[in-house]
Amino acid sequence: MDPATVLVIGNFDGVHLGHREVLRAARRLEPDAQLVAVTFWPHPVSVVRPGLEPKLLTDLEHRVELLRAAGADAVEVITFDKELAGTPPEEFLRRCIAPLNPVRVVVGENFRFGHRAAGTVDTLRTFGRDRFEVTALHLLVTEHTTTCSTEIRRLLADGDVSAAAHHLGRLFRFSGTVVVGHSRGREFGFPTANLPVPVEFAVPADGVYAGWLRVAGDSAAPWPAAISVGTNPTFDDVPATVVEAHALDRDDLELYGRRVDVDFAERLRGNVKFDGVETLIEKIADDVIRTRAVLGLPPAT
Repeated sequence: MDPATVLVIGNFDGVHLGHREVLRAARRLEPDAQLVAVTFWPHPVSVVRPGLEPKLLTDLEHRVELLRAAGADAVEVITFDKELAGTPPEEFLRRCIAPLNPVRVVVGENFRFGHRAAGTVDTLRTFGRDRFEVTALHLLVTEHTTTCSTEIRRLLADGDVSAAAHHLGRLFRFSGTVVVGHSRGREFGFPTANLPVPVEFAVPADGVYAGWLRVAGDSAAPWPAAISVGTNPTFDDVPATVVEAHALDRDDLELYGRRVDVDFAERLRGNVKFDGVETLIEKIADDVIRTRAVLGLPPAT
């Protein structure tokens, strides 16, 4: 017989503090059961209302990694497609939840599921009677604001990465594979790792930020970095949003083709179109100085 499980169910985009509280509650309530996080991919809105789906805070790989780091023993990824979108709530529970042998299911109080999101916590309790217990948690409030993925996306769109970090419980991270750019940064003395931003993913508002850069999966300490997000208004030849990260005091990094993580600590300024290259270089140098100050680093020697 399969081991008893305690399930947490949700999209878990970003795996923010509210999501982690659900996992902690599940572990506390059923310490002897296997803790399984049930999540959906792709985002349900991309299937039921294509074109209106929210920008994703994490890709699936990072979401699974964060859920495991938050305490999940296993992560069950359910493919969300048109067939599942049309499944009545009770049938969804029979097909997707009952086979996982839960002794308890823990969800947020706003949990919805099944065709037209008709299933509620009450539906879950009715189905679970004599099968499993159901615990619905109030949404977490952080600094007087409900912690949710929608709020974090709003903060990122405003460039407020420090407030987003309060809700995430960590710095916001964007990951991608470094591509060859125009190499202007290297010519100016500030080489950058250039990461194209897929349209489905969220990044902070256009501007310049202080943060950190590291090779994905590398346990070594990250490099402090000055980070630009946008389309390079001075040269006006970057058609889509790009994240460019300059590792301070490093001009020897060979990162082309490697997957890297960029963590955003604080916004320094918005993007500006400069009249000339010299003015741009002066401003980048100032950005580097301010990045050092924000990250608590000593001045360059």
